[in-house]
Amino acid sequence: MNSQSSQTMGQQSGRRSWAEPWKIKVVEPLTMTTREERKKALVEAGYNTFLLRSEDVYIDLLTDSGTSAMSDRQWAGMMLGDEAYAGSRNFYHLEAAIQKYYGYKYIVPTHQGRGAEHLISRTVIKPGQLIPGNMYFTTTRLHQELSGGIFHDVIIDEAHDPNSLHPFKGNIDLDKVQALIDQHGAKQIAYISVAGTVNMAGGQPVSMANVRALRALCQKHGIKVYLDATRMMENAYFIQQREEGYADRSIAQILREFCSYTDAAWMSAKKDNLVNIGGWLAVNDWDLFEELRNLVVVYEGLHTYGGLAGRDLEALAIGIEESAQDQHIRSRIGQVLYLGELLSQWGIPIVQPIGGHAIFLDARAFYPHLKQIEFPAQTLAAELYLDSGIRSMERGIASAGRDATTGDHYYPKLELTRLTIPRRVYTQAHMDVVAESVKAVYDARQSVRGLKMVYEPKYLRFFQARFEPL
Repeated sequence: MNSQSSQTMGQQSGRRSWAEPWKIKVVEPLTMTTREERKKALVEAGYNTFLLRSEDVYIDLLTDSGTSAMSDRQWAGMMLGDEAYAGSRNFYHLEAAIQKYYGYKYIVPTHQGRGAEHLISRTVIKPGQLIPGNMYFTTTRLHQELSGGIFHDVIIDEAHDPNSLHPFKGNIDLDKVQALIDQHGAKQIAYISVAGTVNMAGGQPVSMANVRALRALCQKHGIKVYLDATRMMENAYFIQQREEGYADRSIAQILREFCSYTDAAWMSAKKDNLVNIGGWLAVNDWDLFEELRNLVVVYEGLHTYGGLAGRDLEALAIGIEESAQDQHIRSRIGQVLYLGELLSQWGIPIVQPIGGHAIFLDARAFYPHLKQIEFPAQTLAAELYLDSGIRSMERGIASAGRDATTGDHYYPKLELTRLTIPRRVYTQAHMDVVAESVKAVYDARQSVRGLKMVYEPKYLRFFQARFEPL
């Protein structure tokens, strides 16, 4: 078909295609392996996709953390790194970018997100205090617990149902928060921990109305609201698309308003901010800032570099600006949506609505014959790799870990396998390959047996645990 005929058909159908708002300048060759090679690699990795060598992976959907492609402007910025130990000009560029786009007053850089989680937890949590949050995240909850805090899940019930079509499944249930206040008292609550596009719920957003109402409730009781801003650009996009009154607002405007209802934020800049390493803390309270910038010197580095080189600070400052562009985030989430809609058309069970950074396969629905202690999500990740060399990750019982008091496994309601899409890395053709592999594994689901854990580290076991087939 010639281009004129194609254009005529497009006009007749009313269909207008979209494309990524960038072009490819540098490529990295990928390795194509045989099934026998993948089987050997999987055994050596203890059936844990985190322990695979990247050279043995074809399409890497393990995480969107630090795996994005940087722009030509970011790479150019890397050459402008001021590597002074103190007072690097790149820190002040970063500070200005965070103040402009997120709106907080005082900035502390860290080497990555969990460095920021560590600092804020050590600073504000007293042993025995409660931290209500909209579903746990692995490293966040661990830092809270290591500081003596007790996490309480206060997300709405719909978040635990993969088939619920609630548009804002990341919302906090205000009645659950009020019940904790009534039972324990406001002073026993360290802060409310709010995460944008909740990872463990399937990348589900929080509405503006919800965070505004949460702010009002917390102000009434003198409780602080702290934000995990890791994927707030994606959250802002969902507000723009789904919430009344925001269709004509820019991503940058929505982000600023959302942050204005919170008192502080921590950030894994390796996600939304489009860099391969980095994080930050941002607060409005001077006294809290004083404590944080003193503590960062102990654990991360001077308060003007926080464990990062000047070139990393510059790439991060530029990444913040690029990540707030509407055309960027529309393309980013559009690629996730493309993959999710293709799987849905084939009847493959995924978390609905489709989230911002990943497709979450419902491993319970894939393998209803497997008990949860047989690690169905881990099993599904292994089967996907074996089929095609695609690396995904488990977000179920292995990630949930154990209760520190009883030693028993946590048994989350969601047992998911995450296909996480890096930003500006893969093409639509890669998404087609992924979808076809998922379908092949789904078609062979009845013959699959589960796994048993044969090695379990003390902390964050999903990173290094090892498994064997049952």
